[in-house]
Amino acid sequence: MRIGLFFGSFNPIHIGHLIIAQSVLNGSDLQKIWFVVSPHNPLKPKKSLANAYDRLRMVELATAENDAFMASNVEFKLGQPSFTIDTLTHLTDKYPGYDFSIIMGSDNLGSLPKWKNYEALLSNYPIYAYGRSSDASTPFDLHPTVHRINSCILEISATEIRELIKNKKNVRYLLPDDVLEYINSNNLYL
Repeated sequence: MRIGLFFGSFNPIHIGHLIIAQSVLNGSDLQKIWFVVSPHNPLKPKKSLANAYDRLRMVELATAENDAFMASNVEFKLGQPSFTIDTLTHLTDKYPGYDFSIIMGSDNLGSLPKWKNYEALLSNYPIYAYGRSSDASTPFDLHPTVHRINSCILEISATEIRELIKNKKNVRYLLPDDVLEYINSNNLYL
């Protein structure tokens, strides 16, 4: 089984995430995409994050109707902050018959040297970098494990969505309906 791991805070998950995941699935040989909810990205501040279990539930709701998508809480059981290489090592040990790949924005390729053991990531795991063909080039573009995926990128930001919710603005069409209902029911981001 070829699994693409789409890591993120998903704070909250929005339609842009889902469109990207479907584009990567359509443009690759991956069979499934696991949305790995990160309790704490070591490169982002933790203070603005909703509870990890709320974020996981929103991903579950958003992916429920697509058999190729799955929410994953694997990083909840690992040390924090979570590092991609540690998660991949854990998953590779737990699922020896699966081939795991990383899904990331092409803008993140340039920051790979900041990642823990990034050389091991590049050597051992295919990377599917989504974005537009007009994205800036990086030193890793020609690396044999890096695959560029052109996808429809909507300029949707979870930060902006949280700000809109805080200011009681309408975010319909930016989020799946079930996610919006969950946010409203649980008074998130107010």
